[in-house]
Amino acid sequence: MNYIVGLGNPGSEYNMTRHNTGRMVLSAFIKNNSFPEVEFDKMFNALISAGKIGKEKVLAVEPETFMNKSGEVVKKIKDLKFKIQGKGKEKKTEVSNLVVIHDDLDIPFGKFKISFNKSSGGHKGVESVIKAVKTEAFVRIRVGICPVTPSGKLKKPSGDKIIGDFILNKFKPVELEVLKKVGKNVSEAITIIVEEGREKAMGKYNSL
Repeated sequence: MNYIVGLGNPGSEYNMTRHNTGRMVLSAFIKNNSFPEVEFDKMFNALISAGKIGKEKVLAVEPETFMNKSGEVVKKIKDLKFKIQGKGKEKKTEVSNLVVIHDDLDIPFGKFKISFNKSSGGHKGVESVIKAVKTEAFVRIRVGICPVTPSGKLKKPSGDKIIGDFILNKFKPVELEVLKKVGKNVSEAITIIVEEGREKAMGKYNSL
């Protein structure tokens, strides 16, 4: 089983907010792949939807915890595939069947990046998942939410309050249209990750 986890906050007040980008993109993946509607699973404390990509089984998971407790849901997944890669200083534990989707203020809005074995970058949801699986070596799809200048430079907000307000504000209608296109591309990237591996997907999408 492959697990695709979309990070965000539960509750209607957080719908369509920038910090819920992970959940929103996962919902697009579910729709684009004709998976059934999500249902609440008490054991996981998450909304889930099961389906297939080709011959591979996939479970889409939207934690019903708050962002900084996301790892509590991931920790309940019993068949995460842990394996040791490398030797000596290069030795690391990898989780090969986990993909986490989340918002990222270091990436321009409308773009996304596939990462593997990277630090959380201060993202509380990712920190929680890393703590749960005890490794950074899993695939993350970092969906950009940072505004840009007309010349394409990042206009990253600064200060805890300003950042907090920004990520908890709702997307504008025109931004939702852009996010819809991002969701389609991410769905295609996940298909490649599941069927052909992360390197193939990174080679195709990280250069866009």
